[in-house]
Amino acid sequence: MSLFVPDFADSVIVRYADAEVVGRAPTTVRLLADASATGGALSTQRVTLTDGADGAKPHHHANSAELFYLLDGTAQLLSGDQVVTAERGDLVIVPPGLAHAFAAAPGHNADILIVITPGVDRFEYFRHLERIAYGKQPPESLLDVQELYDTYFRTSSGWEQARAQRPGE
Repeated sequence: MSLFVPDFADSVIVRYADAEVVGRAPTTVRLLADASATGGALSTQRVTLTDGADGAKPHHHANSAELFYLLDGTAQLLSGDQVVTAERGDLVIVPPGLAHAFAAAPGHNADILIVITPGVDRFEYFRHLERIAYGKQPPESLLDVQELYDTYFRTSSGWEQARAQRPGE
């Protein structure tokens, strides 16, 4: 096991009002701290999903773990082959290499703090996603940047089945 020692000298303070927001309801991402601000220690963002909205499709990170902390609401999270329903105060940590995805549970909102460690500069990734959402770039353009952002897309029949279910089914 190797020890990663981040290289930054000052505290990182991000005011809520100063954080860049990418997207719009039903999916918004508040960019909090990128790896470049934390000496590579972590990158973090806050994702707000309304009315069962999708967050991220199944993917994995080869070199980073991802932490999901539910600030509020109810979310579905894929972790490997398991789909977990998480509620306010719940924590899910996915190790490197394991497939994962997240979304607000059907019929629910979710407010999620996400931390990736060690960090990857991913703010531009979220801006890229926004350009795709607004039709400024094609979805397949993400395939060209998988390695750059350590985000490798996967398929998951379990995730697809969980997302297809409606409340009460």
